[in-house]
Amino acid sequence: MSGVTRWTGREAGLLRKAMRKTGKTFADLVGVNQRQIPRWERRGETLELSLVNQAALDTVLAQADRDAQQRFAALLTERAAVEHDERAEELLRRDSRASKHPVDGKLMALVEEGIYLSGAEGRSVWLESYRIDVYPTTNADYATFVQDTGHRPPQHWVGGRCPAGLATHPVVWVTWHDATVYARWAGKELPSAAQWEKAARGSKGRAYPWGNGPTAAKCNVAETGIDATTPVSRYQSGVSPYGVFDMCGNVWEWCSTEERRGSGRYELKGSAFTSPFERAAPSLQNTANATMQDNDTGFRCVSPP
Repeated sequence: MSGVTRWTGREAGLLRKAMRKTGKTFADLVGVNQRQIPRWERRGETLELSLVNQAALDTVLAQADRDAQQRFAALLTERAAVEHDERAEELLRRDSRASKHPVDGKLMALVEEGIYLSGAEGRSVWLESYRIDVYPTTNADYATFVQDTGHRPPQHWVGGRCPAGLATHPVVWVTWHDATVYARWAGKELPSAAQWEKAARGSKGRAYPWGNGPTAAKCNVAETGIDATTPVSRYQSGVSPYGVFDMCGNVWEWCSTEERRGSGRYELKGSAFTSPFERAAPSLQNTANATMQDNDTGFRCVSPP
């Protein structure tokens, strides 16, 4: 996994917990007096460690086994993922603006009609109002669709059944065609690339759903080191201006916009847990053949208001 940019007492404490070491054992690994460890953890983010200790912790992390590294990555991003800054609190209180769809029961957010600033160049684009799924389509959502229609299940479902531990994770291993059939069953559509981008960036064209700051900890991208999908409601501090989750990271999402008429290639938006953060900006374009399916590709839907 990628290293830690700045070690404080908080990160040191999280690494000790992830490695499941006592204070003494961890102190021996780092090469400090065992009395230092509880002091580091007590001071937390207020204590920036010396360069010697930072280098030692870099080495301990690099030499840790894969399971410990993944636990550390999860602990490291947990706080940023669920922290409730004022903007997130306001958006999460907007339940009155959201409604459940009558077919698949998914919560949908209203995106009002009007101009939004599109693409890296900030071009003005007008869109009619629409509703968009607050969360990507989950394995549990897709299981209802499969049971109701007999559509083939994704290849990672053992015995054709939704894995219990992944019920709230986005469904993956779905082609554009699979996503389109689900949308049709639900009485919805796949979003156009423009609809998807506006829901992610807001009307003023911010670089990321949460603002213009490139903060990788607010989404599930490669830098987090998790190397897998996460529950769709996890990254609350990364919510978009319309209260929509996971518009950066976790999974690429199919759109209805074709790259070129008749090409059979469609736009994908949002990046995934496999993507470097530099690919997460909602303004960026990516396309794939409609028959493509992968462990990092899913979708969400839109409907008229």
